[in-house]
Amino acid sequence: MNKLIKELWEYVKVIVSVFVIVLIVNNYIIINAKIPSESMENTILTGDRVIGYRLAYGLHTEIFGQNINVKFKDPKRFDIVIFKYPDNPKELFIKRIIAMPGETVEVKDGNVYINDKKLDDSSYIKEKMLGNFGPYKVPENNYFVMGDNRNNSKDSRYWKHTFLPYNNIIGKAVLKYFPSIKLLS
Repeated sequence: MNKLIKELWEYVKVIVSVFVIVLIVNNYIIINAKIPSESMENTILTGDRVIGYRLAYGLHTEIFGQNINVKFKDPKRFDIVIFKYPDNPKELFIKRIIAMPGETVEVKDGNVYINDKKLDDSSYIKEKMLGNFGPYKVPENNYFVMGDNRNNSKDSRYWKHTFLPYNNIIGKAVLKYFPSIKLLS
């Protein structure tokens, strides 16, 4: 009987260890997201599953009631980020960074301009954007983000809080794994 209890205890230790590791990885290292809308098509399609790397830019979390914000590096233009929606932080969004802090972004005749220079986004934009927007001056520690499906994307152009604060960024989207595998960065 004593041998059986020792063997069961070993199984319990393994199961608890795996559970703790999965919890740590899922809450502090990766984010697993399902894409709910067509705003990032053709890069990421509705229903696709994506893995984001939570530590790509830093650590923004709460541990034992304490907010922890440690910045490792700044996001770059064209990074696809997973973030807390500025108008409702309970919702998660995924978009592409278009303009950086201190830059002025404007949409004229369906083209994006950063500081009056046309942005070359032709590698991932398949359809010409409609409309004119801006200009918007991006504040420090904020970003201007847009979906790749520009004509069907709820992004910085339409938000009440126009800009994405750095601290709202949860991670960088790195891999689409369902229904097919594709690196996103």
